[in-house]
Amino acid sequence: MEQLCPQKLGIKLWAEADRPREKLITLGRRLLTDAELIAILIGTGNTKETAVDLSKRILASYRNDLDALGKLSVKELSKFKGVGEAKAIAIIAALELGRRRGETKSAGRARICGSRDAFALLKPVFADLNHEEFWILMLNRANLVTGKCLISKGGQSGTVADPKIIFKLALEHNAANMILAHNHPSGNLQPSNADIGITRKMVEAGKMMDLFVLDHLIVTDQGYYSFADEGLI
Repeated sequence: MEQLCPQKLGIKLWAEADRPREKLITLGRRLLTDAELIAILIGTGNTKETAVDLSKRILASYRNDLDALGKLSVKELSKFKGVGEAKAIAIIAALELGRRRGETKSAGRARICGSRDAFALLKPVFADLNHEEFWILMLNRANLVTGKCLISKGGQSGTVADPKIIFKLALEHNAANMILAHNHPSGNLQPSNADIGITRKMVEAGKMMDLFVLDHLIVTDQGYYSFADEGLI
């Protein structure tokens, strides 16, 4: 007796209400699952999976954690059958736009009244990074943010911040005060000896130039460490 083999049912053969694109149009984007949104980005699946099934498998591989997905490279995403370079780039670009949207909400002439304000402004900057970066927030005398600058990029365990470059940028932007910040991809919030050393050096140099370092934040996905809050500045 001939046995029928199950065949993949393509998205175009689904009930219209179940198709991600049609579902977005008729019901709105808020009712789509994460997998359905990713399926719209990649368009097609592979010979054994629909785009939605493939998207579910990608998400399941990272415990349905969009933050973890946002840290993947093109090469890592391309390991999934059915996801080539173009589809991987589309996913990464969409997640990056979402990250920048969060950063834009925090932008503007924000006033820094404490470490929480600085963290809120800097958190989107460090989101999804798997390497260390060193940034500065520049403020005027009223502690309104006048700009932020990337100072350096490093590896997973460190980056080099040159005080000369930091003060040069701050002076060029007519800053009166500044806040230092870098991330720890490991999730460890404790400052290293190098972190403590650069902070002390910057604080002392700033006093001589009337350009004051108000704080130094160590940022992770879970939270932050403030040198000022801990009495180290």
